[in-house]
This record gives sequence, C-alpha cells and structure tokens, in this order.
Amino acid sequence: MSLLSPLSSGTIERRRWIALIVVCLAMLMNALDSSIVNVALPSIQRSLHFSPSGLTWVVDAYLIAFGSFLLLAGRLGDLIGRKKVFLTGVTIFTLSSLVCSLATSQVMLIGARFLQGLGGAVSTSVIVAIIVTEFSGAAERAKAMSAYLFVAVGGGSIGLLVGGLLTQAVNWHWIFIINVPIGIVTLILGVALITENEGLGIRHGLDVTGSLLMTVSLMVAIYSVVTASAYGWLSAHTLGFGALALILVTAFFAIEARVSRPIVPLRILQLRSLTASSVVRGLTFSAMFSVFFFGALYMERVLGYGPLQTGVAFLPMSLSMAAMSLGVTSRLLLRYGPMKLLVPGLSAVVTGLVIFSQSGVGASYVTTMLPAFLLLGVGMSVSAVPLLTLAMADVPSSDAGLASGLVNVSMWLASSTALAVFGTLAASRTGGLESQGRGVAASLVAGYHEVFLIGAALSLLGLLLTLVLLSAPARAVPDARSDDARREQFEVSEIELLAS
Repeated sequence: MSLLSPLSSGTIERRRWIALIVVCLAMLMNALDSSIVNVALPSIQRSLHFSPSGLTWVVDAYLIAFGSFLLLAGRLGDLIGRKKVFLTGVTIFTLSSLVCSLATSQVMLIGARFLQGLGGAVSTSVIVAIIVTEFSGAAERAKAMSAYLFVAVGGGSIGLLVGGLLTQAVNWHWIFIINVPIGIVTLILGVALITENEGLGIRHGLDVTGSLLMTVSLMVAIYSVVTASAYGWLSAHTLGFGALALILVTAFFAIEARVSRPIVPLRILQLRSLTASSVVRGLTFSAMFSVFFFGALYMERVLGYGPLQTGVAFLPMSLSMAAMSLGVTSRLLLRYGPMKLLVPGLSAVVTGLVIFSQSGVGASYVTTMLPAFLLLGVGMSVSAVPLLTLAMADVPSSDAGLASGLVNVSMWLASSTALAVFGTLAASRTGGLESQGRGVAASLVAGYHEVFLIGAALSLLGLLLTLVLLSAPARAVPDARSDDARREQFEVSEIELLAS
C-alpha cells in the first residue's frame, strides 16, 4: 500500500492541474468573446446590413443573457452538481458559436448571441467553485487562481489581437468558428477530468419563484443599463425599466427571507470578505473595461491604428499578466499576504489609467501607452488574485457555486453599467467640444481622457475601500505556509501509517 499511495497521489495531482486547464479553456472562450466581436462589428454591419442602433444588439444580446443567468447557474451547480452545469454551459456556448458563424440574417445572429451569453454564464458561473473545490491547499489554490485570472483578464486583450487578425485575414465568421474546436476539446477533457461534487439536491423542492425573480430582475436591470446610451439616462424608458428592476429585486429579497430553502441564502451576503472584495473587484474591472473599449477606440479613431495593430498594441498588457501569473503572484501572496499585494497592485492600476489620460493626439506608443499597459497588466495580476482569494476564503463549500456567481455578477453588472455611463459621458464631452469649433481628433481625445480619469477615480475608490473594509478579513486568512506545512505533515503521517 505504501508503494501505491504516492503513485495514486501523483495521478490525482496531474488530473487536477489538467482539469484546471479545461476550465481555463472555457474561460478563454468567454473572455475572447467579450472583446473579439468589437473588432469585427464594422464588417458584421456591412455584411448583414445592420443599422447603427441594430448593431448594438450584437453586443447587448450577449451582455443581457450573460449577466442575467450567472447567479442562477452558480446556485444550480451547488444543488445538482457543478460538473453537469459546467458541461451544459460549454455545450450551449459551442453550439451557439457555430450558429453565429453560419448566421445569414440579423435575427439569426442576435438570437445566437443571446444563447452564447446564456452558455457563457452557465459555464463561467461555476469555474471559481470548481477551482476552490479541487485545490484546497493555500499554495496550490493561489497558483490555480493566478492561472484562471490571467485567462479571465488577459483574454480580453488577446481577443482584440485574434479578432483583428481573423477579420483582416479571412472574415468575421471566423471569430465565432474559432470557439467550436476549443469547445469540443473542453467538453471531451471535462467529461474525463473534472470531478463532480455531491450536490445539495432539489428533492425538497426548488425555489422556483425566487429563481425567476432573481433572473428576471437581473435581465431587466442589465437591459435598462445597456440601452441607456440609446434612450438617455433620464428617459422614461431607462427610468421605467430601472424602477421595475428595483421592485423585482425588493420582492426577491422579501421572498428569500421567508422561504425555507431559498435559491440565495441571505447568510451568504453577510460574509464581509465576499461582499467587500466583490465591490472592489467590480470597481477595478469597470476601470479596466474603460481601457479595453475606449483605449481601442482611441488608437483606431485618433492614432489611425488598424484592427490588427490595435490588438498588437494591447499585447504587452497580456504578456505582463502572463509573466506575473506564472507563479510570481502566487508566491508573493503566500509570502506577504493579501494586503501587501492589493495596495501596490491597485496603485499601479490607478497610475496606468492616469498615464493614459495624458495621451494626446500624437502620443508616442513607446513613451506613453506602453508604460501604461505594463502598469495595468502587472497591477491587475497582483491585485486580482488576492481579491478572489479573499472573496472565497469564508464561503462554505456547499455555497461555493453561489459565491462564484456573486463574484462574477458584481464584476459584470459594474462593468456593464460603467461602460454605458462612460459612453454617454465621452460622447457628451466630444460633442460639446466639436460644437465649440474644436477639431474632431482633439474632441475625441478629450472625451476619452474624461473616461480614463473616471476609471482612475474608480480604482482609487477601490483602493480606499480595500484599506477600510478588507484589512480585517485579510488578517483572518490563515497563514498559507503553516497550512501547507500541516497538510504535508498529515500526508507523511498517513503514508507512514499505511506502510506500517
């Protein structure tokens, strides 16, 4: 037995790390899709004859579906099994990607994009829970989280590069075709390698009313946000749907407080480490979305970059994140703890955005944008892992799927809202300056500068909230080195016992 035990342990170890690659492949598809479509929108508009307002639904349909089903899918993972939910999501995403690639009409593409968002939500909602369950030791969990977050954040900038390359070299259909082989590989490996959790079960009934209210309220809220730029923030349309979402959310919490088996146990919202870190994460990712979206517009509309050149320009941010994710961030986290990474990491993000806000009409890439990209890449890598570690630190394993959904919803809602607000503010600033006789390029730059400065302010607010709200939870996180030492001692004792 003593001879078989190390072999069995090594086999399990290899399976877990390959399983991590599997869930990261699914995350890569979702991350790529969040930015790859933006590059191809002009080609899609010409091919399918979209109007400017109709074209926005190619993006909005995905956003609405993705944000609306995250919480429900995450909780279903806790109830019926995360592997089942994950594989279902990957299947939906892969098939809908194929339909997107074959789309010959506006309705066909928008409908498939909605299904893509649904599939992305279902698979993404349980990824963090799967990682937390598979990697129980502090050291290995930190490494796994680093890899996941590199894919989650770096995939956006990689998507700009891949989207530009495929759109220019072939056509827009290929930005969706690329998901199909990745999805098939993910499904095959996922069936073989991901371990199913023992779900809580739904034999005592599912909170159907709570599930419907939660999903519909999120759908209405996200719809009101993503369409606000078209209708206006103070329009009857936006305010009406916003009020309806608020009423539905209030009804949802009232019901969850009374039912015996709620779809969202309210105790989960009392975990300070989860709620506070989710707020900080939402603020930080909102700032990063300003760079992905408006940074690309700045390079294309002001500096004259092509789609492929824009993708290459973002590459240093992805490479810096990759360098930090190859064990550097996890080792720093184990040695210094969450707070000593969060403060410099968020400070680097603030600094990068401030530098971006100073880039002018004739800005040099090497002296202006490159330092900003490097700071943003390193800052996000250094801060995102501790935030996710803190978010899941106090969550019971039975609620890991729900907590994973909450983490993703906070990021998605904040980012979607911020992007819609940023678009309105940038357009208003640019239009106001053009009406005063300023040139087009200078007016565009002023609008983008305003967005980057607001992004810096959001990151700074996240830093302040970190210092105020997360210092105590960070001190409560068990010391990783002593935790691993105790685990290693237990394994040695177990092997000695088997050998005797």
